[in-house]
Amino acid sequence: MRSGLAAAGSIPLGRKLLLLNWPLVLLLCAICGVGVVMLYSAGHGSWEPWAARHLARFGAALALMFAVALVDIRFWLRHAYTVYGTTLLLLIAVEVAGFAGMGARRWLDLGMLQLQPSELMKIALVLALARHFCDASIERIRRSSALIAPLLLAGAPAALVLRQPDLGTAIMLLMGAAAVLFVVGVPLWKFAAAGLLLGAALPALWFLLEAYQRRRILIFFHPESDPLGAGYHILQAMIALGSGGVSGKGYLHGTQSHLNFLPERQTDFIFTMLAEEFGLIGGLGLLLLFCILFVYSAAISLRIRNQFGRVLGLGIAVTVALYGFINIAMVMGLVPVVGVPLPLISYGGTVMLSVMAGFGLLLSASIHRDVEVGRAADLGAF
Repeated sequence: MRSGLAAAGSIPLGRKLLLLNWPLVLLLCAICGVGVVMLYSAGHGSWEPWAARHLARFGAALALMFAVALVDIRFWLRHAYTVYGTTLLLLIAVEVAGFAGMGARRWLDLGMLQLQPSELMKIALVLALARHFCDASIERIRRSSALIAPLLLAGAPAALVLRQPDLGTAIMLLMGAAAVLFVVGVPLWKFAAAGLLLGAALPALWFLLEAYQRRRILIFFHPESDPLGAGYHILQAMIALGSGGVSGKGYLHGTQSHLNFLPERQTDFIFTMLAEEFGLIGGLGLLLLFCILFVYSAAISLRIRNQFGRVLGLGIAVTVALYGFINIAMVMGLVPVVGVPLPLISYGGTVMLSVMAGFGLLLSASIHRDVEVGRAADLGAF
């Protein structure tokens, strides 16, 4: 193994650039381009305050993605737990020194940057779980004792995020962890058993929720019961979605958004603005882009020969797919409003950086897809 690793480690920078999956990079640029177009509209036909900053952030995030992608995958294997531990410390720091916004304490003020560690944890958790299972045999994975460490890895940050409180992100962390467990071969009956236990615990969990969280769930079933309060967001979103029709009202002509009826049009509800201006055709077009992104990312991951890279790539693909699915389902009234942004489309710096860093890890795994990867102790200088 050592001789194989040494040979793989000699890949020159120019060769890595050739091995970089450029179609995936172009696909990410195309999706971000849609975001810039919609944020220009959200600013009433102006680059300020959102479109220009979104484009600048994407440029910085793109540079970060390339930097992550060109680093040897064995470096990320060796330091996976360090990345996870650092992000966990940032979550703890939110408890101590974080500042509140929109009813929750989720951010750290780092001067020029306001950081949301819970978004970084979505990628860090996938990285740590891929490290944990990097050379696990299927026999070991099928043992119930093998789930203890992964559940602790996922449960610790989920508990911290719940305290902020941020139920949507905590659910996404657990769903992302469940996706990794599924990918590595955990038996389906264990997922079924976990689902039954969760269902049995729902009455008790209900009373552990914050009052506003219970209100959101109740409003999900009857949004018309409080049209000017808790149900306002989803009712206005559904009006915008329906009024767009098949072809939409035209770019910059969405009445719900431009007359300021649609709340958070630059972040969580940006898909409804797109659907109002470009109609069903525009909405399905964006959905198609995200489907292509997920399928293509999964296909890249499945070609990776080492288990660490394969699990890491699939975990990243599923995590970004969860972003898109939950956001679009939320604004369509299919799930309660949980405050999950649409990746690369919604305005937000931490989400942009975490998603692009995640794709950098996937690209790194793809570049080094033929590298034999084992435990960090076997990685020499890496």
